Amino acid sequence: MKRCVHVVAAMAAIMLSASAAGAQEKLKIGLIVTLSGPSAVLGGQARDGFNLAVKTLGGKLGGVDTEVIVVDDELKPDVAVTKVKGLIDRDQVNFVVGPIFSNVLQAIHKPVTDSNAILISPNAGTSNFAGKQCNSNFFVTSYQNDQVHAVLGKYAQDKGFKRVFLMAPNYQAGKDALAGFKSMFKGDVVEEVYTPLGQLDFSAELAKIAAAKPDAFFTFMPGGMGVNLVKQYRQAGLVNIPFLSAFTTDESTLPAQKDDAVGFLAGSNWAPNTDNPQNKAFVAAYEATYNAVPGTFAMQAYDAALLIDSALKATGGKTSDREVLKAALKKADFQSLRGKFKFGVNQYPVQDFFLVRAAKRADGKYQTEIVEKVFTDAVDPYAAECTMK
Repeated sequence: MKRCVHVVAAMAAIMLSASAAGAQEKLKIGLIVTLSGPSAVLGGQARDGFNLAVKTLGGKLGGVDTEVIVVDDELKPDVAVTKVKGLIDRDQVNFVVGPIFSNVLQAIHKPVTDSNAILISPNAGTSNFAGKQCNSNFFVTSYQNDQVHAVLGKYAQDKGFKRVFLMAPNYQAGKDALAGFKSMFKGDVVEEVYTPLGQLDFSAELAKIAAAKPDAFFTFMPGGMGVNLVKQYRQAGLVNIPFLSAFTTDESTLPAQKDDAVGFLAGSNWAPNTDNPQNKAFVAAYEATYNAVPGTFAMQAYDAALLIDSALKATGGKTSDREVLKAALKKADFQSLRGKFKFGVNQYPVQDFFLVRAAKRADGKYQTEIVEKVFTDAVDPYAAECTMK
């Protein structure tokens, strides 16, 4: 009899131990962003923004202890696929958050959405996944790529510019950028130039701009590409031609561009001077933690963490029932740093967009600042093609 009691007690202890272990099991999130090369600053902002949110929430999302596993996609789609499969198969992450660049998103989208993980993009938002290829396992906390660039297209149209020179890198986001601009601009496109992704010398293209003498120049040139382009634009004496852009003069590039970028206009869904309490607290905490001004890459990653936190609060911290989890994510029951935020049918945001200007602050740091609202509650143009309910 004593032996049976001991066996029962031992089994109970094992069951309690297993239950405790299960209760203490961490939520695992794989964060895949670009952390090497000239565009590393973009991934760094996303990483820091996401980690700051987790830290602010006490190391827990939805009340569950959270482990963030960060990997560098090296801006190489094949490398990204290998690394994201490692996150899913080896690390068994519940969510994959990333990437920054659209060519990487194109590569990792299927491996992640076909797995048991959910993919949340804090930046890349290609048009194809917003439309016919929308997927219930894919959420975006940024925008559909065209939308930010459409801000400048509308501005150019409203200003009465007749002839505009366009330039972007030759990959999906670059094509989406120019498509977004042209969706609102009805004047003449003097020339439409696509450069290799990663190009840093723009002397040939700047000579073409000088010769064309357009009313304005529009570009999408993120990271180190944007740093060099702005400096070379100034050096070439082209500042009499209005410089319009998105993700070319922002908080990721301004620390290197400095006064060369001041006054240049851009489009965005947010700026550090967005006037709401939660954003003010975020900007102050980010600057105190990282000694840098946060950009949209950081803001959208922070919001991605808030999104996960809100969903897990609704599910009691559980991720096992995928349909329940996705329904909770789709509700987007959190206070976005940008203010208004909700998901459209394609799980891309419905949000406001603004014209912003690069400025130098009184403390010597640089940031973008809101000039005016351009679009209210904007729904991306591909959402109508999405068949999700």
